[in-house]
Amino acid sequence: MPPTTRTLPNIIITGTPGVGKTTHCTELAARTHLHHLDINAIVKQHNIGEASTDPDDPTTVIVDEDRLLDCIENELEDGGQIIDWHACDLFPPSLIDLVCVVRCENGALYDRLKERGYKGKKLEENMDCEIMEVLLQEARDAYDADIVVELRSDSTADIDSNVDRIVTWVENWRKDHGGGELEAQDAGKKDEDDPMFLHG
Repeated sequence: MPPTTRTLPNIIITGTPGVGKTTHCTELAARTHLHHLDINAIVKQHNIGEASTDPDDPTTVIVDEDRLLDCIENELEDGGQIIDWHACDLFPPSLIDLVCVVRCENGALYDRLKERGYKGKKLEENMDCEIMEVLLQEARDAYDADIVVELRSDSTADIDSNVDRIVTWVENWRKDHGGGELEAQDAGKKDEDDPMFLHG
């Protein structure tokens, strides 16, 4: 892989729904001033998903991955993105520096999903995904093994410890790539924040 010219890393935080991805991303963004790239929000904002035809789970959205990548390509090339989504293998390996797969104890995850209203087939499929380590294997298949990290998220203490570890990693990555100390990033609008970005 050719050396990157970015001075800010791109990090994927992935895992089964309910494991705590967004909590990790929110706290990490606050600590590092990197940009929390909430893929679900982008999909809704730009209407780049279609409703599932599965009668057992009509709320599922099928995402147009090509349009999604078009929408966030500039941000990934600039760096400094914390990508928050339940999948990871569609993002170009050349633009990803760290992949964190958040895991959760099965009983705790079951309770969290039930609280979210998951039931029937949707609940079963997500529990199976976690038990079978589907997303962890997906990450290992898509990216170099040395950038894939498995993180436990059974408690708030776990989350705090995970965020501390990632903050240290970000600081070291920036030093290695000429980025210097962490500081607040440009608060200006991102391409994906403009609803007309894909249509204009």
